[in-house]
Amino acid sequence: MTSYIPSITLPAQIFAQPAASILLPVALGTAVGFSIAPKQTQDTYQALKQPPLRPPPQVFGPMWTVLYGLMGFAAYRAWTTGMSSMNPETVQLTKQGATLYTIQLGLNLAWMPLFFHFKRPIEATADIALLTGVTGYLTYVWGQVDVVAGWALVPYLGWLGFATYLSAGVGYLNDWNLADKERPMPPASASSDTKYVNEAPAPES
Repeated sequence: MTSYIPSITLPAQIFAQPAASILLPVALGTAVGFSIAPKQTQDTYQALKQPPLRPPPQVFGPMWTVLYGLMGFAAYRAWTTGMSSMNPETVQLTKQGATLYTIQLGLNLAWMPLFFHFKRPIEATADIALLTGVTGYLTYVWGQVDVVAGWALVPYLGWLGFATYLSAGVGYLNDWNLADKERPMPPASASSDTKYVNEAPAPES
């Protein structure tokens, strides 16, 4: 069972302030998404063989924004409820959850670079599978501290399960190799061609 580890846990001030707690995961997730380049990410996604039930790429941005917000709300709710408790066990569960929360946030932010930037579907799928397990345990731990906090994490946990299926499905259908979905493209042709093998060239003006 994971214990409270202050050295790898977000500062208490973040959990205690609703704005900081909610906006931090939203801001970090947005920053990682834009650092990978949204257009390139969507193009890569569309170029890959996909498992059934895959949503259009435009769904992911709004969905993750909502889930990051719920994640931050759950953190604030669990922390403020748990740390004000007179029960030492509840306080310990709250702190333990804070460490789990920090770990899952790191795993969450690592998935997109692993999948889209480094094109490592095996490592990305292992990452999101571990993330789902950690989040499931976090939901259980913080659910004992505050029922509302536990339920606030349920949509996130459900989406992670679906995202794990998508990550594994894409990896399997593409032979666990995303690099061959790109082809070399001279800089001079960048305006009228594409580097994605399954993407039609842009129309010439």
